[in-house]
Amino acid sequence: MATPIIDASDIIKDYGSARALHGVSLKVGAGEFVALVGPSGCGKTTLLKILAGFEEATGGRLEIQGKDMQGVPAASRPTRMVFQKLALFPHKTVGENIGFPLKLQKVGKAEMAARVAGMLELMHLKPEYLNRYPAQLSGGEQQRVALARALVSQPSVLLLDEPMSALDAKLKKSLQAELKKLHREIGTSFVLVTHDLEEAMMLADRICVMRSGNVVQIGTPSDIYYRPANMFVAGFIGETNFLPVAAVRAPDGSAIVRSPLAVGEPAPLSAANVSSSLIDQNTALLVRPETIGFVTGEAPAGFWLLDGEVEEYFIKGSSTQYRVRVAGLEAPVVMDLPGSIHLPANVGDKVRIGFDPSRAFLLSE
Repeated sequence: MATPIIDASDIIKDYGSARALHGVSLKVGAGEFVALVGPSGCGKTTLLKILAGFEEATGGRLEIQGKDMQGVPAASRPTRMVFQKLALFPHKTVGENIGFPLKLQKVGKAEMAARVAGMLELMHLKPEYLNRYPAQLSGGEQQRVALARALVSQPSVLLLDEPMSALDAKLKKSLQAELKKLHREIGTSFVLVTHDLEEAMMLADRICVMRSGNVVQIGTPSDIYYRPANMFVAGFIGETNFLPVAAVRAPDGSAIVRSPLAVGEPAPLSAANVSSSLIDQNTALLVRPETIGFVTGEAPAGFWLLDGEVEEYFIKGSSTQYRVRVAGLEAPVVMDLPGSIHLPANVGDKVRIGFDPSRAFLLSE
């Protein structure tokens, strides 16, 4: 990464005797979209508030655009924040809400009107909305007004605290697509806190997974999904299957794996399919649901096979999810198959399923 626009190093945050952040470090590049994800209470919103200046770090160093942010108030930072509850002024019109940051900066009336109009156009809001109040708008329109207000002062970094969590599914999908397009068009760095893992995968260039005030892994959506650091990350990002295995590692990082639960020859895994933080105990093979299928007749060469019974299935339209109970596994094996009007199996059917172990990933707790 070239000189990062945000450089947070060893950030610590204490609330009395409770430590919310344990030396968190994060770099965000210019024009990059980074998502912070993790379970409730992991520290992601606390980190966002420290970046914004609404919270002061107990320890560590934060630089934005190469400048130390120690003691710099929120209003003086090159950042703007969109809150979960939007925080629009109910007694001000749409035009007054969007123009409020410019009013604080004492921008002239003509320039303010031009920039507010530009924001309306960018957010696909009709000009007649200028004189309406937030309560007269739909949830999606209020969301656009909040984004316009945050962007009208042309910040270097836009911070978003679960801004779409209260929207219905269809509207959320629409706004997610618009947010992705907006980020591409304006080139501002975005940092998003979200509980919606699919949202993070869709929008972000990189994802930062947090747990108990620590950063567990930072990587591209593909890294996080297919090359997770450990079982926590693998289980947190999407549904998955863990198959217990015994592994023998080679000096080059590759490994040979075998499982007492699967029928098949010991399988070689390249170093790219082995976690760099692997330890010898509690190893498991991460097998994503879309890589498993029913096997009838002769299995493809190299496949591992498991016998089980269909416990349940769910028709999702474009796909059908099956859950197959396999002896020796606590949880059923989850499979995602392409959608079809014809079901390949029903509840209670005895089935054989299989997968190519070379497409799996070896990791540990």
